[in-house]
This record gives sequence, C-alpha cells and structure tokens, in this order.
Amino acid sequence: MDSLPPFPMLRRLAVALMGLALSACVLPIADATRQVAVLGGEVRVRAPEFYCIDTKSARASEDTAVVLIGRCNAAGQVAAALVTVTVGRTASAGVMLAEPEALRAFMSSPAGRRALSRSGQAADVAVLESGVLGGDRLMLHLNDREEGEYWRAILGIKGRLVTISASGAEGVPLTPAQARRLVDQTVAAMRAANPAG
Repeated sequence: MDSLPPFPMLRRLAVALMGLALSACVLPIADATRQVAVLGGEVRVRAPEFYCIDTKSARASEDTAVVLIGRCNAAGQVAAALVTVTVGRTASAGVMLAEPEALRAFMSSPAGRRALSRSGQAADVAVLESGVLGGDRLMLHLNDREEGEYWRAILGIKGRLVTISASGAEGVPLTPAQARRLVDQTVAAMRAANPAG
C-alpha cells in the first residue's frame, strides 16, 4: 500500500477506482429507460439524448452504484457506445472539491494509472490529456492497452464522487472527439437531473 497517495481522500479514491473496472461490450438494451434513481433515490442517473440505461445491468451496493448506458436502438442517430456511470460513497466528492489539482496529479502517477487500468497494471494506461474544468470536474483522455482510447470525467454530485466514461463498441471504436462529446453530454444530463441545492 506504500504506492497509494498520501492524501487520505485520494487513497480512498484509489481503492474505489480499483474496484470499478468493467469490460466494454455492446449493450443489449432489453429493459431501457432514460433515467433511473439509485441509492434510495438520492442520485438520479440520466442518459444523454438517444442513449438509454440498461436497467437490468445496473448494480448498487449499500452506498455505491454502477449504471451502464448504451444506444437506445441499432438504427439510432448516434454511435454505438458504452457509457459507464459510477456513483461513489457518501461524502466521497470531497477530494474533487478540496484538491482537484492533487487528484489530477495522482491520476498520472503509477498508483493512479494502476487504479484506472482495466488490467490493474500502471504500465497498461497512458494519460494522454488531463485538466480540471470549472474547478469541479476532472477530465482524463486515456489510452488503455485492453480498452483502447477513451475519455473519463470525475465530478461531484450530491456530495458523491461520480465517474463517467465512454468507449466504443467492439470493432467500432469511438473517435476521441466522439467519446469526449458523449462524456460531456452525460455530465450535462447528470447535472440537469441532480441540481445543486
């Protein structure tokens, strides 16, 4: 555990991210909707336009949730993609609010890249770009040996750390611009569904 970051909040984030790796796949949207409430209704997960939540794939523990989003139908006006929304524990957003630049630096470190890696190996992930937007959202452009290129946003919603990532379907990758746009659209949808205050 010596390689984990010194900040207690970043240490907890690293442990949380290590457990959130999901394989990218094409979603069969059998039981789909645009919005679901998770964690007893505390947080609403909303899909961007033309995308739907696969309610059968949604998973929640007592204090965390993972929701998968895919294109609503094969004839849709948008690219096939997998959007993963993870909602962290109560008060986990403190690290984003208090130390966004420290979080950004951590994500480029070996421990941060290991936490982001699908394989759990830091060498398998490269951080191509990163930046804190508006002081409350970290954007990461990543290249994972198993996943390929994708974008991930980390932000706080209702005091919880939320991560949103977008990647293409097998054999039909999203361009970096498509992935970034889809993450941005999902962030906007999530914020609209969970107004501050």
